Amino acid sequence: MERSEIRKLFGFYENELSNQILSFWLPRCLDTQYGGYVNCFDNSGRNLVSRDKYTWSQGRFVWMFAKLAQLDAPVFTAAQRAHFLELAKSGRDFLMAHCLLGEDDWRCTFLMEADGTPKKVDGCDTLDMSVYADCFVVIGLAKYAEVAGDEAAYSFADRLYRSICERIERGDFNTLPYPLSPAYRAHGIPMILSNVTHELHAAAKVLHPEACAELLRRLDGFTQDILTHFVDENNVIHEVITRENTFFPDILGQHANPGHTIEDMWFMVDAADLLHRQEVETKACDIVLKAFEIGWDQQMGGLLHFSGIYGGKPEGNLGQTADEPMCRQLSGWDDKLWWIHAEALYTSLLCYSRTGDERFLQWHERVFGYTFETFPNRDPEIREWMQIRMRDGRPQEKVVALPVKDPFHITRDLCLILELLYRMMKG
Repeated sequence: MERSEIRKLFGFYENELSNQILSFWLPRCLDTQYGGYVNCFDNSGRNLVSRDKYTWSQGRFVWMFAKLAQLDAPVFTAAQRAHFLELAKSGRDFLMAHCLLGEDDWRCTFLMEADGTPKKVDGCDTLDMSVYADCFVVIGLAKYAEVAGDEAAYSFADRLYRSICERIERGDFNTLPYPLSPAYRAHGIPMILSNVTHELHAAAKVLHPEACAELLRRLDGFTQDILTHFVDENNVIHEVITRENTFFPDILGQHANPGHTIEDMWFMVDAADLLHRQEVETKACDIVLKAFEIGWDQQMGGLLHFSGIYGGKPEGNLGQTADEPMCRQLSGWDDKLWWIHAEALYTSLLCYSRTGDERFLQWHERVFGYTFETFPNRDPEIREWMQIRMRDGRPQEKVVALPVKDPFHITRDLCLILELLYRMMKG
């Protein structure tokens, strides 16, 4: 890319972050009464339908605001950065006061009332319905600890991280909204743990360097698990494998999640940097190209929510997985989701910057065109992205994972893109 093209792209993404995304959320998301954030808006962003707080999103907001305060690109003033850190502290304080099931019970409640009172999800008889929620608390508090130098936030994140790892090793954890029986393993678990470990490592470098070696050991384990067990000979990540780490013929074992794959591969590039393993970066880039190949909707454009391992609609029998809730979500295989395209924008640009392979730049341009034609809300009072579209791009009102509107993926990827383009501009 020519430097003038990089500058132009930087300006576009800077505007998208400041004037399209953040302008919607600030001050809409702030709970000035109880702390933390509100985000149970409908997909359009026009109506706040509940003041409930999902721990999953609260942790993501903390990460988002702490990252904005830390952003390594000339976008925000010192006063703006200080304000972002104050906003992150609101969520930090709320989570540390309310998210645990008990003082010495290092599991997180999945859902809370506006004031932080734990609340059960309809149809569920326990409060700790998803270890993913715990993971997002760790990344939020770890990022805040790194940026603010907050020892208490680091200690909380570290203790919760150890609890997460212990529970996963025991097989004692829940994964709402995507539960899976113990006979199978989901790519999402080592995937998120690689990112969580990376975030905690960044905080440890600032506050507890002696912890870094153990975190790198764990990161290496999660990296190897993904690249050894979930990737087939065609560089396709199977979203579900058996407990014995084998592929299986039912539709649940023969589908891919292009968005998860593309997101995870920038996690793998991060891991490669920390572990000094060039072969991991090389493999990750190969996997990204394959994910674009099988995940792109050749008829209508955009990336599919799920695809078969050879592309297009997932194929196969339900077999022994007929009762698995994850099978039911495959009916939405052709939905077009906002977060998948946000991740694809960053990952394609990252892989291009690492390899110089023009195919990644071509994919970035293709995803760019589809994304900004499809997802931003055209209402000037809203502008933030619609979260889900039908296959042909028409809007639909449908819950994606949680009944919330969540700026995490967009904001994170815009921040990472701006930092990447700034490095490219500096040469």
